[in-house]
This record gives sequence, structure tokens and C-alpha cells, in this order.
Amino acid sequence: MTIDELRAKAAHRRQTCSQIKKMIVSRLDLEIEPGWITDDQPLFGRGLELDSLDVLELYVAIEAEFGVALYDSDMAVFGSVSRLADEVDPTLRAPA
Repeated sequence: MTIDELRAKAAHRRQTCSQIKKMIVSRLDLEIEPGWITDDQPLFGRGLELDSLDVLELYVAIEAEFGVALYDSDMAVFGSVSRLADEVDPTLRAPA
């Protein structure tokens, strides 16, 4: 992969993560700026402190905004914005 391809992929990841952050703040009516959420910040627990009702809302929001259906077995993707980005756009995943 060339440096230009890496830069383009990084820019695409930043854009996707930014879109997810805006969606989270908007759909959950959070009183914070999307930019305050880091890509690897936990969404549960000591992170954003989301709960199970928030996850249900995010399931619906992700399907509506990204056209990706998530299932109960996919709870791990709600670990962070970065994990959600990898799930909504598999091209962002690091090679195994």
C-alpha cells in the first residue's frame, strides 16, 4: 500500500468516526460535543456511560444511517467508536 493510499484510508476512517460520533450525540441527545468523544473511548462504563436502551437506539440509528444490520451477537462492536467504524465499513479494518 502506498503512502497516498494510507493517507486516503486514514482520512476515510476519520470521516467515518466523525459521522458515528455525530450520530451518537444526536440520536441519544447527549449534551456534549461530538469532538469530545475519542475514537477508542469506551461507550459503556467509565466511557460515555451508555446503557442497554442507548444500544437499542444505536442499533436502529446504524441501520438507518449506514445500512448495516447488527445483531445481539455483535455487542462487542459497541466497545468504541473505532470498533463501530470497523463494523459499518469493513474496508477500515486493519489487515489480519
